[in-house]
Amino acid sequence: MLIAITSEGPTLEARIDQRFGRCPYFLIVNTDDLSFEAIENTNAMLGGGAGIQSAQMIAGRGVTHVLTGACGPNAYQVLSAAGIEVITGCTGNVRDAIRQFQEGIFTATGGPNVADHYGVSGNFAGQAGPGVNTAGGAGMGMGRGMGMGGGFGGQQPVDAKYQQESGEDDLETLKRQMQEINKRIQQLEKEKGSKGKK
Repeated sequence: MLIAITSEGPTLEARIDQRFGRCPYFLIVNTDDLSFEAIENTNAMLGGGAGIQSAQMIAGRGVTHVLTGACGPNAYQVLSAAGIEVITGCTGNVRDAIRQFQEGIFTATGGPNVADHYGVSGNFAGQAGPGVNTAGGAGMGMGRGMGMGGGFGGQQPVDAKYQQESGEDDLETLKRQMQEINKRIQQLEKEKGSKGKK
């Protein structure tokens, strides 16, 4: 089975990128043997339509599922129309997400989980993109060069701040996943109970 995963880098050890349309890479992974192809997302820097363009590109790759952190309505519509199931809320590294997918931990979402243009303005929790300035001065990142940085000038490293925020996001995601798992367990127990009464 082929699946697509949004990734910050071109390896299975890379972290999952939280943005579907603006992720730096898509990893197309064969879940049978973990062979994969890393595709650089040339749509990431588009002014608009990145989600749609990225979804169309992925739809042409023969994948059955997309694993990502967030997927907006336009991308979701294209993927859904192509028969691709979207799984959002994924965090951590790509290899762990593949294992969780194989174990059946994830369930497809019923719709987009963020609004249009999510991730356009640049960095957000868990993402220390290419414009993060750690030494002070003006930073020009993925926010179309409008951010004026400021940096930390030798104080707390920026990565530590983002790692803390990412850890908090991971915790919230895990809590949501556990709630969904518990709901599913209760549903299965009810179904089992009703079958036993017949």
